[in-house]
Amino acid sequence: MSTPKDLTKTQSGPSDRLGRPLRDLRISVTDRCNFRCVYCMPKEVFGNDYQFLERKEILTFEEIARVAGIFRGLGAEKVRLTGGEPLVRRNLEQLIGQLARIPSLDLTLTTNGSLLERKAQALKKAGLKRITVSLDALDDPTFKRMNDVDFPVAKVLAGIEAAAAAGLTPVKINMVVKRGMNEGSILPMARHFHGSGHILRFIEYMDVGHTNGWRMDDVVTAREIVSMISREMPLESADSNYKGEVAQRWRYTDGGGEIGVIASVTQAFCRDCTRARLSTEGSLFTCLFATAGHALKPLLRSGASDEEIAAAINAVWRQRDDRYSEIRTAETVKLHKVEMSYIGG
Repeated sequence: MSTPKDLTKTQSGPSDRLGRPLRDLRISVTDRCNFRCVYCMPKEVFGNDYQFLERKEILTFEEIARVAGIFRGLGAEKVRLTGGEPLVRRNLEQLIGQLARIPSLDLTLTTNGSLLERKAQALKKAGLKRITVSLDALDDPTFKRMNDVDFPVAKVLAGIEAAAAAGLTPVKINMVVKRGMNEGSILPMARHFHGSGHILRFIEYMDVGHTNGWRMDDVVTAREIVSMISREMPLESADSNYKGEVAQRWRYTDGGGEIGVIASVTQAFCRDCTRARLSTEGSLFTCLFATAGHALKPLLRSGASDEEIAAAINAVWRQRDDRYSEIRTAETVKLHKVEMSYIGG
C-alpha cells in the first residue's frame, strides 16, 4: 500500500465543476446511535426492529485508515469522525491511532457526549486533536425531548469538561434549533457557555434525510438567533478562520468568547463547500443532502491499488456539482435523501 506521502507526489488535488477543491473528509464509523434525536434518527423510524448494517458490511479500521490516507494524498487536510454516534463503535481509539499516523492530518470527532467522560483521555492519547459535542438544551425536560431516550444533560456536560481537561480544545458545542422544541434554550445555552472557553454553535434545523418531517416553519433562522443573543450579550461579526468554514463567527464585545451560526437553510454556503463524506459501509457521498453515493468498498476488497482508488475518487469529485441548499424548493425537500446517521453530519 502506498503511503499518503507517496500519493501526494503522484496525484494532483481535484477540483469539482464549481472549482471547489477537496479539503475535508467526514467519515461515518457506525450507523448506530444510542440517542433517537428527533431531527436525525426519530424513534418512529429507527425503532427496536430497525435493521442496522451487519458487521461484515461496514469498513474495518484498516480500510478506513487506508481510504483516509488516499484522501490526504488528494488534498484533504481534515478528517472528522462521525456516525451515528462514533463512540459506540468498539475500540475506536485504535482507528484514531491509525489515522493519527497520517502526515499533517487535522483529526477531529463529533459526538453526542454520552460516553465522553470516560473516553476523553483515551481519545486524546490515541491522537485525536479536537472534539465537537452535540447538545440541544440545558434543562433535562427539553434535552430529553430532543434525544428521546431519557438521557440527562449533566452527563453530557461532564463529558465536555472531561474533553477540555484532556486537551481536546477548543471544545465546540453544536445546538440544532427546532422551533417549537428548543428555541427557548438559545439564551440559556449562550449564558452558560459565555466565558467558558468553549465555542457554542447554533445550527438551523435542516431537511437532512427523508424521515425527520422537516418543514421550513420549524427553522429558527441564524439571523433570529444572533439578534436574540446580541440583545442581552452584544455580538460583533468576526472573520472566518479559513475559506469554506461553515459557521459564521460572532464575537462577544465584552471579551466573553465567540459563538457560531450555521445557516445552511437561509444563507446557503454551497459555493465554498469542500467536504466529502464516507459512509459506514464505504460509499463516497459528495453532499450531505445526496440521494446516492459511489461505492468504494468493492475497490478496497478486490485488490485495487491506492492509485486506482485515488483515480476513482478523483473522477467522482471532478464531476461534482452539488449545491442543494442553494436550490432547495418544496420539491427538492421531498427527495429521498440519505439519512444523516448513515453519512455523518
